[in-house]
Amino acid sequence: MTLVVASIYQEDVMRLWIIVLLAVVGIGIAGIAARNAFAADPPQVGTQAPEFTLPTQEGNSVSLKDFHGKWVVLYFYPKDMTTGCTIEAHNFQHDQEQYTKRNAVVLGVSVDTPDSHKQFCTKEGLTFKLLADSDHKVTGMYGSLKNYGVTELAARNTFIIDPAGKIVKVYTGVDPNKHSEEVLAALDELSKSGM
Repeated sequence: MTLVVASIYQEDVMRLWIIVLLAVVGIGIAGIAARNAFAADPPQVGTQAPEFTLPTQEGNSVSLKDFHGKWVVLYFYPKDMTTGCTIEAHNFQHDQEQYTKRNAVVLGVSVDTPDSHKQFCTKEGLTFKLLADSDHKVTGMYGSLKNYGVTELAARNTFIIDPAGKIVKVYTGVDPNKHSEEVLAALDELSKSGM
């Protein structure tokens, strides 16, 4: 009789633990879903680009307004020294002369630190500015913050901002292999259309 009662008690305890575990997992999943559901949408074409000031790999700060009068290619990327991000950065670096000819500047943004950016630039020979959004604020303003459960990283999105500070082209979920090529073609098209 004692064994039967003990066995029933163990089964009840086990069921209770399973219910508690499922509840905790369910709350966690609901929290992540709610957070992603309420993430900011990327700013739309035709709107003024959200202003920001962020530190660079050199340790100084730059603001979007510093580039008034130039085309700005503001690209968000997940992480320094990862394969896709390195390919994308190399392509932007390779095409720097083409951007200069188009009166354009390339600014890369991730949630990495200025020191991480400095190491990335040194290792990969990058000369354009990488901006450190360590508090995730700017990445969030541009609707480019992606929640990976245990961490948040920038999504691979790009915004072309015209010389007057308006967003004229938005790319989401870009292919790092051909993105610089796409952006240069878009800048040519936008210049022809009188933007």
